[in-house]
Amino acid sequence: MKILIACEESQAVTKAFRDKGYKAYSCDILECSGGHPEWHIQGDAIKEAYSKKYDMMIAFPPCTHLASSGARWFKEKQKDGRQQQGIDFFMELINAPIDRIAVENPVGIMSSKYRKPNQIIQPYEFGDPYEKRTCLWLKNLPELKPTNVVEPAPRRKFKSGKTMPAWYADAWKLSEEERSKVRSKTFPGIAKAMAEQFSECLGD
Repeated sequence: MKILIACEESQAVTKAFRDKGYKAYSCDILECSGGHPEWHIQGDAIKEAYSKKYDMMIAFPPCTHLASSGARWFKEKQKDGRQQQGIDFFMELINAPIDRIAVENPVGIMSSKYRKPNQIIQPYEFGDPYEKRTCLWLKNLPELKPTNVVEPAPRRKFKSGKTMPAWYADAWKLSEEERSKVRSKTFPGIAKAMAEQFSECLGD
């Protein structure tokens, strides 16, 4: 069984599936930071998704132009075409010729541009004490069941009265590239749950 983890440079999910004995490969235009370049395909995730080599794909398309957290820039991104590019990329992944697919993204416009997600999960439902509302669109895969519900860390409160998860707020101190990596990285508990629960559909 071969599994494609599309748009993943961290290799968190790739390694979780490898630990279960599956031939999982990360694919991203960036070099991998997970320490296993032998499992990484640096290149076009769409091309790989349409190669008909895989039994399952878990995809993490960029959310920069799609997430509700960036709504203040939507008008500009709609005007210059960046948002439509993000939508098209998402849709190419969800429509790839692979039997079992999960596509992940934060809460954003794909709930209306495509359809509502099958489920919304949080890292703290899987043993990591953090908040990050994460949508999953599923094709022939089960909804993830929480494995270890813990208390999330306190939120950071600003003078405006707005609150934000501290880990997310701290990412603003990083460069744009590093910030994007930190905010898009899959938490270990979710990666493990995906490998354990989604792999049940693959059999031996």
